[in-house]
Amino acid sequence: MPATSPLLLPLATWWCLVLLLPPQASHAGQAFPHVSLDGSPLSHLLLDSRSGQLYVGAVNHLYHLSPDLQVLSSSQTGPNLDSAECLPPIVPKDCNTARLTPNTNKILLLEEGLASAGSEVGPRSLIVCGTLFQGICEKRSLGNVSKVLYQTSNPVDTQYVAANDPRVSTVGVVLNQKGVGLMLVGRGYTSKGPSDIPPITTRRLAPSSSPARQAFSQDEELGKLVVGSYSEYNNNFISAHRHGDHVYFLFSRRDMWHRKEYRTYVSRLCAVDRSFYSYVEVPLECSGGYNLAQGATLAEHQGRPALFVAMAAGQASTPTATGRSALCVYGMSELDAALQRAQELCYTEGGRGRKGQEEAYIEYEVSSKCLRLPKDSLKKYPCGGEHTPSPIASAVPLSATPSLTTDTQLTAVTTTTEAGHTIALLGDKNGWLHKVFLQPDTTGTLYLSVIVDKDSPVNADLLLDQSGQNVYVLTDSKVSKVSVSQCEQQPDCRSCLSVRDPYCGWCVLEGRCTRRMECSREGQANHWLWSYQPANQPANQPANQPANQPANQPVSLVLTLLPTLSEEEESLTCSFGTLAPQPAVVTGTTITCQSPLPELLPPSPPGSDHMSLRVSVMFRDVTISSGDIIFYDCRAVGRLNATSPCMACVGSVWPCNWCVLDGLCTHNNNNNSCPKQHTIHNSEQQLEPKGPDSCPCVWALQSSPLVPMGFLSPLVLLGRNLDMLQGEEQYSCVVVIEGEELKLNATLKNDPETKVTTITCSVHQFQYPLKQLEYSAPIYLQRGSRRVDSAPILRLQLYDCSVGQSDCSQCRAVPSGYGCVWCGGETPGCVYNLSCSSSPGPADTCPSPQITQVRPVSGPVEGGVLITIRGSNLGMHYQDIQGGVTVAGVSCLPQSHGYLISTRIVCELQPSKQETEGPVIVTVGDSEPGQSLQTFTYQDPQLTGIVPDKGPVSGGTSLTVQGTRLRTGQRKDLTAYVGQQPCYIVEEVNGTHLVCRTSPSNQTAELTVRVLFGKAERSVPGQVFHYMEDPVITEAFPAESFYEGGRSIKVSGRSLYVVQQPMITVWVEPKENTPVRMRRRRRNNQLVFNSTVPKEHCTVVSSSEMTCLTPRVTPDTKVMGVWFELDNVKVAFESVAGKTFSYYPNPELFALNRDDPDTPYRFKPGGVIAVEGKDLTRAMTRGEVVARLGDQECEVKTLDNTHLYCEPPEKQPASLGNNKLPSLRVVMGKLNIDLGTVQYDTEDLSPVPLAAQVGLAAGATVVVLVVLVIILMYRRKSKQALRDYKKVLVQLETLEINVGDQCRKEFTDLMTEMMDLSSDVGGPGIPLLDYKTYAERVFFPGQRGAPLSQNLDLPESRRQTVEQGLGQLNNLLNNRLFLIRFIHTLEAQQNFSQRDRGYVASLLTMALHDQLEYFTDVMKTLLGDLVKQYVAKNPKLMLRRTETVVEKMLTNWMSICLYSFLKEVAGEPLYMLYRAIKYQVDKGPVDAVTGKAKRTLNDSHLLREDIDYCSITLVVKSGVEVQPCPVKVLDTDTITQVKDKILDQIYKGAPFSQRPAADSLDLEWRSGQAGHLTLSDDDVTAVFQGRWRKLNTLQHYKVPDGATVALIPGSAAVMGIHQVYQTGEKMPMLEGEEGLRLWHLVKSSEEPEIPKHSSMRERERAKAIPEIYLTRLLSMKGTLQKFVDDVFVAILNTKRPPPIAVRFFFDFLDDMAEKHGIDDPDTVHIWKTNSLPLRFWVNILKNPQFIFDVQVTDSVDAVLSVIAQTFIDSCTTTEHKVGRDSPVNKLLYAREIPRYKQLVERYYSDIHSAASGCYQEMNSTLTELSGSFASEMNSLVALHELYKYISKYYDQIIASLEEDAAGQKMQLAYRLQQVAALVENKVTDL
Repeated sequence: MPATSPLLLPLATWWCLVLLLPPQASHAGQAFPHVSLDGSPLSHLLLDSRSGQLYVGAVNHLYHLSPDLQVLSSSQTGPNLDSAECLPPIVPKDCNTARLTPNTNKILLLEEGLASAGSEVGPRSLIVCGTLFQGICEKRSLGNVSKVLYQTSNPVDTQYVAANDPRVSTVGVVLNQKGVGLMLVGRGYTSKGPSDIPPITTRRLAPSSSPARQAFSQDEELGKLVVGSYSEYNNNFISAHRHGDHVYFLFSRRDMWHRKEYRTYVSRLCAVDRSFYSYVEVPLECSGGYNLAQGATLAEHQGRPALFVAMAAGQASTPTATGRSALCVYGMSELDAALQRAQELCYTEGGRGRKGQEEAYIEYEVSSKCLRLPKDSLKKYPCGGEHTPSPIASAVPLSATPSLTTDTQLTAVTTTTEAGHTIALLGDKNGWLHKVFLQPDTTGTLYLSVIVDKDSPVNADLLLDQSGQNVYVLTDSKVSKVSVSQCEQQPDCRSCLSVRDPYCGWCVLEGRCTRRMECSREGQANHWLWSYQPANQPANQPANQPANQPANQPVSLVLTLLPTLSEEEESLTCSFGTLAPQPAVVTGTTITCQSPLPELLPPSPPGSDHMSLRVSVMFRDVTISSGDIIFYDCRAVGRLNATSPCMACVGSVWPCNWCVLDGLCTHNNNNNSCPKQHTIHNSEQQLEPKGPDSCPCVWALQSSPLVPMGFLSPLVLLGRNLDMLQGEEQYSCVVVIEGEELKLNATLKNDPETKVTTITCSVHQFQYPLKQLEYSAPIYLQRGSRRVDSAPILRLQLYDCSVGQSDCSQCRAVPSGYGCVWCGGETPGCVYNLSCSSSPGPADTCPSPQITQVRPVSGPVEGGVLITIRGSNLGMHYQDIQGGVTVAGVSCLPQSHGYLISTRIVCELQPSKQETEGPVIVTVGDSEPGQSLQTFTYQDPQLTGIVPDKGPVSGGTSLTVQGTRLRTGQRKDLTAYVGQQPCYIVEEVNGTHLVCRTSPSNQTAELTVRVLFGKAERSVPGQVFHYMEDPVITEAFPAESFYEGGRSIKVSGRSLYVVQQPMITVWVEPKENTPVRMRRRRRNNQLVFNSTVPKEHCTVVSSSEMTCLTPRVTPDTKVMGVWFELDNVKVAFESVAGKTFSYYPNPELFALNRDDPDTPYRFKPGGVIAVEGKDLTRAMTRGEVVARLGDQECEVKTLDNTHLYCEPPEKQPASLGNNKLPSLRVVMGKLNIDLGTVQYDTEDLSPVPLAAQVGLAAGATVVVLVVLVIILMYRRKSKQALRDYKKVLVQLETLEINVGDQCRKEFTDLMTEMMDLSSDVGGPGIPLLDYKTYAERVFFPGQRGAPLSQNLDLPESRRQTVEQGLGQLNNLLNNRLFLIRFIHTLEAQQNFSQRDRGYVASLLTMALHDQLEYFTDVMKTLLGDLVKQYVAKNPKLMLRRTETVVEKMLTNWMSICLYSFLKEVAGEPLYMLYRAIKYQVDKGPVDAVTGKAKRTLNDSHLLREDIDYCSITLVVKSGVEVQPCPVKVLDTDTITQVKDKILDQIYKGAPFSQRPAADSLDLEWRSGQAGHLTLSDDDVTAVFQGRWRKLNTLQHYKVPDGATVALIPGSAAVMGIHQVYQTGEKMPMLEGEEGLRLWHLVKSSEEPEIPKHSSMRERERAKAIPEIYLTRLLSMKGTLQKFVDDVFVAILNTKRPPPIAVRFFFDFLDDMAEKHGIDDPDTVHIWKTNSLPLRFWVNILKNPQFIFDVQVTDSVDAVLSVIAQTFIDSCTTTEHKVGRDSPVNKLLYAREIPRYKQLVERYYSDIHSAASGCYQEMNSTLTELSGSFASEMNSLVALHELYKYISKYYDQIIASLEEDAAGQKMQLAYRLQQVAALVENKVTDL
């Protein structure tokens, strides 16, 4: 860009310029933090101002929420048996209307702890009242709402508080009167139940002994609002408020004194008035007919208290609110004045005003009346007295003008004050929250509406949080947390000011959108620009002064709201684009900036005469204001307009001028800018000459623009203002032809009168080859070497008549102005008229038409098809051939749109009376007709039939229409229809067949098939096409095939015969031949491949069955999907089979002679041929394999994964090929494998001499005799053996039937029990532990007093110092180098035990729980070091045990990350498995001493003795149960076992920790009225056998079936035997008093141990014992199988995405293997198994108490151990082989383990093949987990415990840190010494 021309021009758009905008509405989908709760509709919301926690009252539910809406506790409050017509307690026989009734919360208030005289402050509590039991109340714990602190055990009528009808309102407010807690309650009238409860009552919150009073009672000494008629005064209470010394109630009711209309009232009471003498009320009036209050809040406006009421207009004279609503504001001073005036008038003036009208009166139909007491009565008795009238009502309403009106019913209101401004938040019936700015005069403006919960009304309880930055919104089923402002979301000044949010403003010097209090200089002028203030809207709009100036001169910007800088060293700078900032000079509101030098500016874009550059005014790094400045280049203006540079220059939007003689466009406006002094000024300037009309230019052609080629033609141009061009330069005309310039001398002649210059160009004969008739050539005038401006339309039309006019008609059709004629003679042609000199000269007429082609050559006799005729001399105009075309003697109507001059005619065929044929004839004018050589035929096509005659309504059927002469007309003329549905022609039509594809139909029907030949229609006679119901596929199997395909898929369904050509289709895409890591990256880049679709036809067997052979796919492709194509019906395989179709590599079969394949395989007849292979059964079954030996079949007997066994014919078959020996071929689908030739072994008998034959015969005879004797003896023995064998078979068969029957019965019983359990599961039914307890049990298993439960035990004098030191230690732990050095140093110490390693790892997990992302990073680093160690040794041993700190860190990390997966996915099946095991174990005897059970999976815990027992049912009466509860127990159960089973039944579903201990209760057997016997495990009736004492059982006490028992509080804390063995100590026997040994079912000495060094025979005999009882184990296993499967599937399910932590860690292990070059897949499999199943899932399986609040007994633990071992076996890579010596536990699950192994392998494989890229998602999850659970961790205690290890190994750690160079730079040792000095006053080198 030239240095002299750029100028500055600012644009008018600056990014801080904002227009006044209307109120905004948020998107409906805007998401807010919320929680959905059961119990719709939610009725009350309460905020604890101390803790910020929330309480929600709902139907049948009560919730306790954290400030971020996490459910902390909850309780179910209903439903219960109740009736509004009956008084509690409810007895069904006395109350016929009692039903299960929901409990709706009516009151939810917070009671502060009150201190009575001489006592401590009581606890705070939650007051909860519902509709049940006539509205009684209770107190609950604020920390756990399920904990009831006070509950009325037997409520009386004075304790009925809330309305018993959910539709009737109830409000309350808590007071403290002289240390006594009271609650004032307002409630509406209910038609059922007690009818004498006043509208307003006072309730006592705590019971008292003197006088005796109950809590929540309405006593005589407490006030109430006395009412004459309860039904008439049915107050609908809205809210209650405490303000100053008074209590206010807001309600609406019918005005009984005046017009009987519904009105809203405010009543007031003195807070200390227990007798309600001070009661006074005043009606509220809101202009516009808004008479019904819907919600209210008491807050401040402009520093004064006010009552904000959301009002609605009532529907006629009813209490029903309409949608018309308003917000009205009533000042509390005005309200108090109105109430006080009514009081004063009723006290002293008899209720009369100054004019004598009644302004106050006595309401509620009581006997009192207004009096005339002394004038100072109100002053003396402000709260009334016994002598003052009450209750008083004002007849004069308190009026207010609506602040805001709306057409949607408002339901809630709350207000807040921001920087002195009042903002109202309004909720409406449709779930919207409206934000309103209130002016000082209470007029309001709606500035934003957001939808919170669509179509769900906002509850009146609209509460602001403690910070005032969020509002909690309660709707029908949600609690939402909505931000009151979104300042931080506005990125710049424009958006900040345009949002018009009163909370927000632009903090100018900080460059961010903030609330006023957050801007550091908000008090100074123009530093904080308020978003809501209209004056700020054009904020910081700079203007340039002056508008035009050179680039190297200063630029002046004016900012109207420039902030002042307080400090001298502070200054502003200007920044142009990316150029370096430069200082700005500030003068008032003007900022002067030096524009950059032109050479520093970036070039203009190509084709542009200007460029835009952003200029910013900055304070330090903050942009105060910015905008675009345009730099323009006048020279570029001229260059970009080559035809008229002068006119473009002076007509430009830029202030450019034209130097005439210099041919220069310049921005300067003085004569000095043009060296030769002739200047034309810009049209926008006042100087003359100016504008485009003043420019010298050529503006027209005087001569004709048509110039024939090859002839001399004169050229004359017209110009103006050419006299300005003085000088001797020569003029020339320039014609541009195809890029080449032709210069012609020019002479000029000026006309002084018209000032028009005539330019005559020298005559020239143009000779250029043209490709078309004419060519448009630009022409302009040139003066010397400079071009004179010319009009863009100035062009010559060069033409050549001979180009494109091939015949006479085309030539004569050229417009006459061109002078083209058809010249005859020997070489006729189209020429210019002056060049036709040959005889006979120009032709007046044209030759006859010639026809070269006719399409089509046939048509229907009805006509209607279009005929295309091609040729020459077919007329000059369309009119020439009208009526002149006949086809086979029939007129054909020409179409104007298809006519081309002389060469083409398109005409419509007209009907013919009969089939005929003939030529096409065209006649043009008077010339001879032209006739075609082709013959056209009129045909009558006929349709004869269709195949097939049916198809699905979805269409897609290939329909063949049969007929004659079907090729009539062209293909495009033919259309086919089935009824009205088009049938699309898909193949070329021949004379007898037409194939089309049917389109879908909307219903089944029988329709006629039609074909249209142009407009001629034909139908198939006597036959219809049947649209039938679509085929339905219900089943397809198998779901696997190998690459070669050909496997038969059996498909079942309905209406399959409807389909003509069913197919199976596979969608495949190419694989990438790159390593795994590269493949994943490429997937992230979303590379797209061309997919292919292999197909195979299916065979329909019947209407319900068909078979499909799988298509072949290549191994280098990936199968994306498989589906069935049934014409237009496409059915995905996965949707039918429930799983995806899988393709596997082809099975491998090895040659019979692998060592020498050419050698025949020797086969001995009578045997089988064994073929070895690989993966033979992965996608094939025995029945699908065909084996052929030569020309006969080799019957396949057995097929497993590695072997195929087939039985060939007895005689060697013939060969099918050239080979003499038959070859064995195996066919698997399309695989046909030749395994080599087979040769039968036949022994050739050599000749034997006669003597030898005789000797052999004699010997054979003797042998036969001996054999016969032996056979006779053997037969006798064998018959006996056979009888024994058959007897054993019968016994085994009976045993098998019995086991099966037993399994079925047990499973049925168990499923019945589990169905009952399932109804409790799905929420509170699963006693999940909270995260803190879960973490404590996983991090510190088996440890009591774990750090999570401890507090920092320090003397107060040291606490602050130690906590400071621990804070510094926390900072050190966040240093990666320190942490890794610290761990490695500890592990290097010899006395640092394995227990210490695990403890330190868990302490680190606690300390770093709030930074899990960092914790994960450190763990990965340490694991990387661990991998290096094991790679050097044996990598398969890594992670097998927890021997290092990082291995325990990994366990803890998995436990944290999978907690939510446990809760949401795996928790329910795990809990169901635990309950199923416990139920099954408890159904059989369990020895209370040894813990062995009859029902178990563990043979070592099997109770082998046959114990006689029977099941009995006890009827249990309990204080907490209304109805007696039946409980099933065993007569052999000990008393403690019975108590446990009773507690299990009574507290079903309740957490174990919340139920009483069995030892704290006694079991009492009740028989008759007075028979009560306390049962116990040990008493004076116990049975002694020598030194053995047997525990007492129900059998011992002879307790019968159906006996009544009760659990009563225990008389003494006696530890029962049950409690001893439940601790987990395996005690074979217990010593009682004086050396007595206890036993229950068996004596422990009766089960001898097998000596380790015993003989094999003894061991076999001992081993036989479990097999006798194997049926018990099998029965237990079969019963539990479903639940075990459910757990394994939930853990290893691949249908849902695996947990992100698992994908992340497995990906990390893959990376480690790749990094260290580990190619063995078994090694990586072992790593994954050791890190997830072995480290986490087995731990959870064996210890359900880690995740659930349950008790795991030894007998249940024994079963879980077997299941956990099965899970371990399923995850191993070694083949699971079992034999006669295998443990019974492994034998039990021998068949299931291979199936589980497949689950594991598929799980690992799917995670491996899934795309990576989960690192970012993992980090987000870790961040979320850090924030969610960090508060649960006691980090200070963890840090203190960690310091104990630092102190123990202090010197070693210091030395290690000082050895490290990086550690020295970071002074890590020094920082640790500082920590030591603070924590334990350790003397250091500091």
